[in-house]
Amino acid sequence: MRNLKKVSAMVLSAAMAAGMIAVPAAADDSSASGQVYYLNFKPEQAQQWEDLAKVYTDQTGVPVTVVTAASGTYESTLRSEMAKTEAPTLFQVNGPVGLATWKDYCYDLSGSDIYSHLKSDDFALKDGDAVDGIAYVIETYGLIYNKKLLNDYINTDGAVISDVSEINNFDTLKAVADDIQAKKDELGIEGAFTSAGMDSSSDWRFKTHLANLPIYYEYKADGITSTPAIKGTYLDNYKQIWDLYLTDSTVEPTMIGSMTGEDASSEFALGEAVFYQNGTWAYNDIKGNEVADEDLGMLPIYIGVEGEEDQGLCTGSENYWCVNKNASEEDIQATLDFLSWVIESDEGRTSLSQDMGFVTPFDTFDEDAYKASNPLVDAANEYIAAGKTSVAWCFTTMPSEHWKDMVGSALLEYAQGTGTWDDVKTAFVDGWATEYAAANGDAEAESETETAAE
Repeated sequence: MRNLKKVSAMVLSAAMAAGMIAVPAAADDSSASGQVYYLNFKPEQAQQWEDLAKVYTDQTGVPVTVVTAASGTYESTLRSEMAKTEAPTLFQVNGPVGLATWKDYCYDLSGSDIYSHLKSDDFALKDGDAVDGIAYVIETYGLIYNKKLLNDYINTDGAVISDVSEINNFDTLKAVADDIQAKKDELGIEGAFTSAGMDSSSDWRFKTHLANLPIYYEYKADGITSTPAIKGTYLDNYKQIWDLYLTDSTVEPTMIGSMTGEDASSEFALGEAVFYQNGTWAYNDIKGNEVADEDLGMLPIYIGVEGEEDQGLCTGSENYWCVNKNASEEDIQATLDFLSWVIESDEGRTSLSQDMGFVTPFDTFDEDAYKASNPLVDAANEYIAAGKTSVAWCFTTMPSEHWKDMVGSALLEYAQGTGTWDDVKTAFVDGWATEYAAANGDAEAESETETAAE
């Protein structure tokens, strides 16, 4: 196993292996009213949330417990924790689909301080006038790349591009990646792309984030924002980008079942691969290693769709704060007060913007001192400034976690040669209709399918 330079990352990984990371609340202060229990979704920011919770408790005497679910286990962890007497007072949903499961637990945030600071209702999950959830980070993902390594490639004999700006479609991306793979020994790297690990710490990058691209283009072509029955119009495009990840990789396709998210981040951070599919949140795992901040860039994920030269990066949020309305009044108020402090205090704003590198949707972060310190965010902003069309996060409309798991399993079987691409199509298309019907009721699904067909 490769070791990153950050000891904290190794400690985090070891703790995650046990299932989740918990920070016990500080000793109760008799003058404090209520307590906060935050079930955090993002393992990569676990330490920063723990540190911030301690600062708040030291200042106020209000106990704040942070528990971080292991990667890929948030829903199951949330179900388990919500069944306990001391359930989370603050939790997350990933968007409308996630909210459907937890709506009955959501306190109305319409009168809250954090809602008053939200720049737009585009970042709120609403039911009429009620506000069930509020996004706290706007994130972007694509193909993170090492500028130095890519420039080293450009300087080789016969390089197919002379500047990174020429990579603006799938055909060029493939030509570059294929040539890099052929010259990997000359370049001193292991592969063009980091390993496409398919364990739970990594498979979400492909069964969710990569799968977003064919869904986005189908929605765009059909003029819709959700569907009870995906058609799979762009699954051949999904196949060709997945094939590229497999063939131009640091490892053989048969190995990806045992590769992890830490493997992929290590390969990129240590300069062993040029491209790494991930997002702005990955900066904390990269910084301080072999890749300098000035050498970090991000490209859109091109899959061979007409007009993709004007495509930007994938931008949105699947991180919506929800307050548990079943908590005691004291704990609800304590949680609301904690959230206010997080987005208004110097300590909270510095932690979110500088330590975590978040772009937030709150007006309290408009000062320059609280702009995100993250070169990947800067790369994302460059595409917006250039007028490129951002790819919406349509994966929040995926019908269920089970659907994602079935697609991920089919992708792995295909990569290992024990399954076919038709199996991926079946999981994607047939599985979508089945899971949508199960989640929404057969009658509703049939009615919407008939309407969509007219």
